[in-house]
Amino acid sequence: MYTALLVGATGLVGDYLLRQLLLDERFSHLKVFTRRPTGYQNPKLEEHLVDFNQPRTWNHLLTGDVLFSALGTTLRQAGGQQAQYKVDYTYQFQAAKAAAENGVPAYVLVSSAGADADALVFYSRMKGELERDIKRLPFRRISILQPGVLAGSRQQPRLGEKLGVLLATVAGTIPPLRAYRPVHGRTVAQAMIHAALNETPGVQTATLEDVFTLAGE
Repeated sequence: MYTALLVGATGLVGDYLLRQLLLDERFSHLKVFTRRPTGYQNPKLEEHLVDFNQPRTWNHLLTGDVLFSALGTTLRQAGGQQAQYKVDYTYQFQAAKAAAENGVPAYVLVSSAGADADALVFYSRMKGELERDIKRLPFRRISILQPGVLAGSRQQPRLGEKLGVLLATVAGTIPPLRAYRPVHGRTVAQAMIHAALNETPGVQTATLEDVFTLAGE
């Protein structure tokens, strides 16, 4: 039986992951760290409303067996690159660093295809910098998922992502581009759970088609 930690529970992947973890009997306790209530009630759910700008007030609560990180926003919602970087990089890295220092052995991150710390594109570079710095933390096991375009139901619909899903769906009908077909948030969540239960030490990275395989699809 495992105690799971989750940041980013109200996003697309995070919401699916939260629901799956609550149903998964292998996880007896789930600590969620969120800016706003998830709306779920469950005996094994321990929900903490936190200020990500004040990590010292709650970092001591990051204790358990695995930290799942699915926090993220868009450039438009954040209001600029600096604000998006704070959510997608700073908040996630601070939580990961605290968990590692608290002795949490495993970490699972949902990143993005194309993540590269040397990329010219801001989003890809930001994701790549997070991956690079996460790998330096003293976790026993690190799993990084790099899915393509995400599909699924969001609390706040994003027009750009809807168009991206449509284009990726069309591209996915062409055999050489099948790996780039949209991946449902539910599939990514299932892949994250499978990654968390993998006892292989070190860093494991799954991208595009690997995410589907890891999810068992």
